[in-house]
Amino acid sequence: MDTNSLKPVMVTMRTTTTPSLFVAVLLFTAVFSNNLILTSCQVQTPSKAVTTVLDAKWKQTPLLLEASEFISKSGNKEFWSFLDTVVSQNAAVTETLRNLDYYHLVLKLAERHLSPTQMSLLKFSLSIRAYSPTVQMYNQMAQVLNPPSDCPTFIHINGDILCNLKDLQSHIRQCNGSGTDGLYHIDHEYPAPPSAGDSSSDQLCVAVLYTDIESPNFPLFHAQLMKLSNNGKLRYLLRHYIEIRSQRKVRLSGYGVELALKSTEYKAVDDSEVVDESISTDTGDESDTDIDANNDINGFLFSALRKTHPKLSNNLKRFQAYLLDSSSELAPLKVWQLQDLSVQAGQRVVSAPPADALRVLRDVSQNFPTQARSLARTTVSADMRAEMKRNQQALSSVVNIGESAVIINGLMLDIDVLDPFVLLELLESEARLVHGLSHLDIPNDLIPSLLSLQLLPEEKTFAIDIRDNAVIYVNDMENDVIYRNLPPNVADLLRPAFPGTLRRIRRNLNYITVLFDPCDLTTSADVITRVHALLVNNVPARYGLVFVTKQTDYIDGSDDAGVALLRVFNYISEEDSPRQALTFLVNYYSKLTEEGAELSVDDIRETFERAYRNEDFTDVVGTNSDYDLGRKTGVSFYHRSGLPSLPQVLVNGAPLSPSAFLHPDMFDQVVVGELYQCTNTWQRDIYMGYVNEQTNLLDYLMERPHILPRINNLILDGWETASYLDFSNSEDGDVLLRVCDEMMYLSKKEGDSELPVSVWIVADLESSHGRELLVEAVKYIKHSTTARVGIVTNPDPSADAKVTKLILATLLSQTVPYASKLFITKALRDDNALGYIRGEVTPQDLVVGGFDLDALLTVLQRNETEISKIIENHQQFITQQLRGRPGDMFVIANSRVIGPISPEETLIFDDFSLLDKFLHTTSARGISAKLKPVLTGRGLNDQVMKVSSVLIPNQKSESRIEMPPGVKREHSVVHVEPLDHTLPAFSIDFIVNPASREAQKLSAVILVLAQVLNAHVNIYMNCQEKLSEMPLKNFYRYVMEPEINFLVDGRFQSGPSARFVNMPQSVLLTLNMATPESWMVELVKTPYDIDNILMEEVDGNIYAEYELEHLLIEGHCVDSQTGQPPRGLQFILGTQQTPYIVDTIVMANLGYFQLKANPGVWQLNLRHGPSADIYNIASHSADSRDGSDDVTAIINTFNSKIIRVSVSKQPGKEYEELLSDRMEPESGIWSSITRFATGDGAGKSDDDSEDVLNIFSVASGHLYERLLKVMMLSVLKHTKTPVKFWFLKNYLSPTFKDYIPHMAEEYGFQYELVQYKWPRWLTQQSEKQRMIWGYKILFLDVLFPLDVKKVIFVDADQIVRTDMIELRDFDLGGAPYGFTPFCDSRREMDGFRFWKSGYWASHLAGRKYHISALYVIDLKKFRRIAAGDRLRGQYQGLSQDPNSLSNLDQDLPNNMIHQVPIKSLPQDWLWCETWCSDESKSRAKTIDLCNNPLTKEPKLNRAERIIDEWQEYDTEIRYLNELIVNRSSLATGAEEEEEELTTVPSTVKGEVRDEL
Repeated sequence: MDTNSLKPVMVTMRTTTTPSLFVAVLLFTAVFSNNLILTSCQVQTPSKAVTTVLDAKWKQTPLLLEASEFISKSGNKEFWSFLDTVVSQNAAVTETLRNLDYYHLVLKLAERHLSPTQMSLLKFSLSIRAYSPTVQMYNQMAQVLNPPSDCPTFIHINGDILCNLKDLQSHIRQCNGSGTDGLYHIDHEYPAPPSAGDSSSDQLCVAVLYTDIESPNFPLFHAQLMKLSNNGKLRYLLRHYIEIRSQRKVRLSGYGVELALKSTEYKAVDDSEVVDESISTDTGDESDTDIDANNDINGFLFSALRKTHPKLSNNLKRFQAYLLDSSSELAPLKVWQLQDLSVQAGQRVVSAPPADALRVLRDVSQNFPTQARSLARTTVSADMRAEMKRNQQALSSVVNIGESAVIINGLMLDIDVLDPFVLLELLESEARLVHGLSHLDIPNDLIPSLLSLQLLPEEKTFAIDIRDNAVIYVNDMENDVIYRNLPPNVADLLRPAFPGTLRRIRRNLNYITVLFDPCDLTTSADVITRVHALLVNNVPARYGLVFVTKQTDYIDGSDDAGVALLRVFNYISEEDSPRQALTFLVNYYSKLTEEGAELSVDDIRETFERAYRNEDFTDVVGTNSDYDLGRKTGVSFYHRSGLPSLPQVLVNGAPLSPSAFLHPDMFDQVVVGELYQCTNTWQRDIYMGYVNEQTNLLDYLMERPHILPRINNLILDGWETASYLDFSNSEDGDVLLRVCDEMMYLSKKEGDSELPVSVWIVADLESSHGRELLVEAVKYIKHSTTARVGIVTNPDPSADAKVTKLILATLLSQTVPYASKLFITKALRDDNALGYIRGEVTPQDLVVGGFDLDALLTVLQRNETEISKIIENHQQFITQQLRGRPGDMFVIANSRVIGPISPEETLIFDDFSLLDKFLHTTSARGISAKLKPVLTGRGLNDQVMKVSSVLIPNQKSESRIEMPPGVKREHSVVHVEPLDHTLPAFSIDFIVNPASREAQKLSAVILVLAQVLNAHVNIYMNCQEKLSEMPLKNFYRYVMEPEINFLVDGRFQSGPSARFVNMPQSVLLTLNMATPESWMVELVKTPYDIDNILMEEVDGNIYAEYELEHLLIEGHCVDSQTGQPPRGLQFILGTQQTPYIVDTIVMANLGYFQLKANPGVWQLNLRHGPSADIYNIASHSADSRDGSDDVTAIINTFNSKIIRVSVSKQPGKEYEELLSDRMEPESGIWSSITRFATGDGAGKSDDDSEDVLNIFSVASGHLYERLLKVMMLSVLKHTKTPVKFWFLKNYLSPTFKDYIPHMAEEYGFQYELVQYKWPRWLTQQSEKQRMIWGYKILFLDVLFPLDVKKVIFVDADQIVRTDMIELRDFDLGGAPYGFTPFCDSRREMDGFRFWKSGYWASHLAGRKYHISALYVIDLKKFRRIAAGDRLRGQYQGLSQDPNSLSNLDQDLPNNMIHQVPIKSLPQDWLWCETWCSDESKSRAKTIDLCNNPLTKEPKLNRAERIIDEWQEYDTEIRYLNELIVNRSSLATGAEEEEEELTTVPSTVKGEVRDEL
């Protein structure tokens, strides 16, 4: 071989190549030798693959329709503009296009309406089919109407369906004015011009067009409905409807699949032969792709080798496959080799070229078990390790060592719930921000810093400063003797305390301030009484009172009861104590209430003199009283605060919601809850070091950003949902930009000063209210150094508008701002303005010093046209942008529209001061600081206003963070440059531990994002040192692609899938799905036992097909009176036409419930019976139709749907309970849910019958399903009672689900497959077996209908030898369930009886430890004592410790034996060879094949050895299985023969385009 030809190849070999690769090097040499052919060396073909796919339950939805829904997120206007583009481009011709051409057409139509960033996101959304549920939802709405079969496009109007336009006019004439009935917030309503819409538009007929916008019928219907809508004849809505659809289902992505290493300590593999007619050893192009992805193998860089030697590409590919196969087997590592695996993985990532770093990270983390061996040989750079440690310290406030985090544009994502659909929603919002800022000509390099700004206050509620002499304090926790025994230091607040208790220290941490009218004997008196009760009960706070009485200088308390009470209070405070004064006040109010007397000075005198006989009442309350403290200041404080009607209760300055006063018990709960939240904030600040012993706590409390000088809800409420001027979509010539550019401002500063707060006053200056609003603004502007005021005039078009023209002429003519403000203030005084209108006052009468009268008169005489044009522009702006009418008043503050403002809401000087401070501190100051480097003067101020219009409406509630300044990026950080430096770029910071489960998923997500977004990506290594075990024991794939892929012929590829190649051949693997929280998926097709995959025993590729069976609606329900969940309450879900499709039960834990649904519009109701008889729905957070009180749940995305429902008891039912003994059983509660979930294959039942034997069991994997069939047969053989089996559907194989209907028919039993999704709030288990254990015990109260009284759980690996009716009828002695204790008769197992010593011996205190293989549950008692809720609560606490609950299903009930008692069943009920003696076997009623830790004998071997009847049962089951297979084969053959006879040639069959 020519050594020269080898030189360029050798440089591509990594230095990590070791002598152990000698054989591989020989093969490598063979590749380049002309004398040897690699295939002759018996190189293996590529490994067998495990492929997993997931389909939706619904059929394909057209991409064009999905694209329209994507564009609708930019606004209703953009959606309809896109439809116009579709019509103009004749999109109906799409049926004749190839898939690739169709896709390009969709993108071409969309790019006219989207920015480049949004186009990338559109491609991504089409790839993940994000808007397919939306299209499907509209389709479901159409199908509910049951349209005629020959009606691909129809109008639903006035309850009728019109398939053509000829009858439309007559239906409009007959319309009954349905108004908004039937409209949802998700509807697309055609935006009729302002002239066509007025207050009566709600009474117009609603016409809903159901159509496919690709349909040739659409343009005609669309044009006609637009015309009618523009003419004000109807309201036009559009909903998607596809009459003829592809038979293929939507292929999904956005989920993870893992192959976890499974313990082989006990053999759990069925020895039955698997028959798969689809076996193929051909891996096709996809395996080549997987091989190509593994570029660096044992030091060989195959991409470089192929470039250097292109002719040897095929041989190199085979050699690469050989290396992959040879390195896939796992080898044990020494403990010392494990310690640095995480850091070594990080070193491999940072050593890769930046463009490959994410791919390397993904490959290392997702294939960690096979990568570990080579990682252990990686040398870690000292620089990398040192920098990583420094960065970990700098990032400690962001993430803990060894954890991972993703931060996009300063927003930290919740990686636990992160999926492509949540991500897309965030990216769409951020893209709109990027597009908007770019449209405003913001430089690209400034955009990331602007996006990182937090522009909304962190606190959701605002508070006022209570540092005022008006507050009269009743107690002082720092100095009062009563508190002397409390700990004095703020650090004591961090000491452990019982959960839910308020911490008490000798410091004034929290303040409760009550503003009240002492003469109010209703609400105010009640509030004072309740605050006194809080004080007496030592609720830790400093209590203060503000008396709001009369403010006149001289007033005699003998003439005013309120003033008298204040002065009496002050007297008692000084003579005795403030506490005693408050007690006097409360007792006096109580006396008046009991006597039903009116408040009077005489009565106050009598009560006072009875308590203080030696004092002169007149001296105390008279005009010259020395006890007048807080009277004037109290009234002043109240008016200055801007608070509404009295009383008001402030917690640390924040007003309580008025609802807190509506119910006596609610007040205490609300106040204590607020104090609890405040205490948590104090603890955080103390822990972070913001507060120490020297801190003035009141000053610290009152200097927070949410503390304001005044509260005005008109200004402060609704910043997230308020309307904003839209500068981001305004083009040159738009009225908005004209008004902005022509705006003339008033300000304190002169010249081009920085004034980042821009306030526009929209008012009719011909009206007194309009003039008053502007005067208050001008008064304030004289004092503000940060704000400017512009005027938008809004006079009646028919009026002369003399004052308006005078003010505009002043702004146009004057050059001295101070004089202008004085002149305008003077001119707007009512007497001057009215005089000027009548001609009694002239401009000369209004002149002030420095004012240029000549210039004003010149403008008035010569520039009337210009002034009229300004007024015309203002009126267009008000009509088009504000939808206002002449005379309406608005305040527009940095683009936020406040109003229309009624005359009663007129803002005053203090309100404008509040507005200025709020805007400047929360947003304007930050935006201005970012823009100052590139802008100054008016240009800066205008841009701050415009940028605010983009950023604030799209601001996230979560705080944005910036990377700490101490982070270094030289040795442990990888930076990936954006794809296009000419476009705005996102910022993505990815902090990762490459040897973590989070890295397996997030590396794939960020890799896709780097292809989708134009982004700066920084990858920070956050590795965990000193590992003691293998950090990852699974292989993982995350299914997500940046764009739809196509075959070379232009057809769509089969869709995204999870594909595992080169897996270890001799290791047992189990396949698990990791889907978004709200998905319920079901395995629908595979002949293989995916719980026990052993690649060396598989003949070909393994293919598993899943289906998204349901999207969950989850919720939380509380009783509005008690605040507690209504246990046992049942909800039903359905449509308007079919109200009852599925149902569920509310559990006590958080009032949680879940309902199975799919895309569509669903109605939630209480189930008829006790639930609806006792309760009604009081309020909810669900969707609802306009004009309807229905509880509507709309499923139109893949994201979670969570609703909150409040119920209240019906009048007269206040003392009834759902789970009382008097409650009558309901029948058939979940039969519907079973039909909905499993089809009609579920056996029909009559559960009202007492004589039904309910057997519950779970199984996963073919072996346990085989054992389960035998167990079922053994139950049936020993009873004559009707049997109903209940199986947990979540983990059953398709084979078993296909088999069970035949077995039910053969043996005459009933069955139901029940499902429950593990709630998101309950600690998740990562191992499948532990999940199954959890399902056995945690959800018994919600898995079964209320009418099922008793259920017996029987393990799948049991044989029953008696009639189980005996166990069903067993007396449990009042316990909710009965378990069999563990046997202790086999003495050789004593060393394994862990419950005999240590924790368990102490905890059980003489009680027995029970086995969970067999137990009977009294469900009625179980629910009544809330056993399920208690078990879940205890599980939630214990599961925080990974070392607890080793055997979850039996450890948990045994741990709770004192709270949820267990009835010990006789020992004969369960015999297990491992624990029970041979002598006791003859008395066994059931035999369990429990594992033996000594022998580790496989279950099948043990079954044949110890159970005489096992072989007979197993043979019978096998015979039935063969019979079923033969029947299926005959049926399939008949169907195929019939199909051959009826097949129509494809050339004449109607074609339906396959969308994907």
